[in-house]
Amino acid sequence: MRRKTPRTARNEPWRPSAWQVQSLLLAYPDEQFEQYLALAGRVAATLPEPVARPLLRFTAHAERTTAADLATSYVATFDHRKRCCLYLTYYAHGDTRKRGVGLLRLKQTYAAAGWRLSDDELPDHLAVVLEFAATEPDTGARLLTGHRAGVELLRLALTDDGSPWAHVLDSVSATLPALAGDEREAVLRLAAEGPPEEQVGLDPYASPVFLPDPVVGGPR
Repeated sequence: MRRKTPRTARNEPWRPSAWQVQSLLLAYPDEQFEQYLALAGRVAATLPEPVARPLLRFTAHAERTTAADLATSYVATFDHRKRCCLYLTYYAHGDTRKRGVGLLRLKQTYAAAGWRLSDDELPDHLAVVLEFAATEPDTGARLLTGHRAGVELLRLALTDDGSPWAHVLDSVSATLPALAGDEREAVLRLAAEGPPEEQVGLDPYASPVFLPDPVVGGPR
């Protein structure tokens, strides 16, 4: 995703920095990951303690883990376990037609802000949503809050698995408002029932009915 100059979130100027670092730490740990860890350490010093503490726990683990082992753990956690899926619409819709519509709505939101995703990115990947939120804090906060049940379910799944990435999700959760009653019920319901199971792929994602209007002057 191409970046624009971040806008400061009103009354919470630290949130965009937190979301940007969390986005980087949820990406696959490639050769740049060591730089991301160093950046996370610097940014953590500017964040509220409930947001910073879990970030530092993750960086401490990552710094004492070899790059190969960290990459293997990432793949085992996020690519091989559906309960630890990083794609937020999956928690609400599973692999159903409704998920395709949810993906399109996210893409439309990005397009309205002048964003274009690369061909290998889906708009509901948590790292992508966080990166968007870092540059569009008000809209991004609404997206994250709208997918709060999925975020919390992922956090609980990672915690249950003893995954170090649970610390990153703890940090993400700490940037959001406390769970309301209906959100807590949604988390419990998803945990008990799981996402819908209709297997239909994501064909509606390309439906021209939902395609956003072309963005004029936005990043390409």
